[in-house]
Amino acid sequence: MNKAMRFLAVPTLALGALAMASSPAMAADESYSSTLGQLSGTTGSGTVTVDVTGDKAHVNLQVSGLAETFMDAPYPHVQHIHGGALGECPTTADDANGDGILSTTDGAASYGGILTTLTTSGATTPAEGLNLALGGQGGSYTIDREIDLDAATKASLEAGTAVVVVHGLDPATVTATTEAFSAPSDLEPSLPLGATSPALCGTLVASQMGDMPAGGADTGVAQETGSNTAILALGGGLVLAAAAGGTFMVRRSNTNA
Repeated sequence: MNKAMRFLAVPTLALGALAMASSPAMAADESYSSTLGQLSGTTGSGTVTVDVTGDKAHVNLQVSGLAETFMDAPYPHVQHIHGGALGECPTTADDANGDGILSTTDGAASYGGILTTLTTSGATTPAEGLNLALGGQGGSYTIDREIDLDAATKASLEAGTAVVVVHGLDPATVTATTEAFSAPSDLEPSLPLGATSPALCGTLVASQMGDMPAGGADTGVAQETGSNTAILALGGGLVLAAAAGGTFMVRRSNTNA
């Protein structure tokens, strides 16, 4: 190779390396988002984005203003992507027995069954749906992680029928009596109905990559580290120890939005 050829080869290789280093990261196939609405007297708020790339999804869920503590421990909130139904959130007209609480069963016709559990870590299958150990803790929290996306969830997102539901009502604000709140849950009879019923809900719609819906929740985590006596191991997960008809002491976050 003569001097001229060597002179040309060096910048050519350098430019190639520079182009590789500066190439953008793979863009998401599609991005979905929602501002979560309030159910059954909830005073909290939330936003969620789901950026899908192939069979992976980056989930960012931000929640604030929900019930803060349950029997001197952080209130555990579970949340899921539901699908396979109308792709809507329930209304007061769906309260079948008129008790003031839209139970999970009341809402099923609108948003369908659990497709993906939005856990803070670990597995995200429907089997983790009531695993309180992997739920959000306290009145304000963020879940920001990449998860595997199964075919059913991806299909529901593409069809516009995927709905995010955050569970766990506050007895201090719920539009129901204490007796209704503490009745046996339709999902797990050892839990009070209010603790497993939907608090926030929103349909995921296609959006621009990286967009957050208007009215975003606080990003900080505000939770108390009180006693864990309100939690027991049961069936591989955690459940609230209080049986139906117990006394419930719940404090709301001061960051209501």
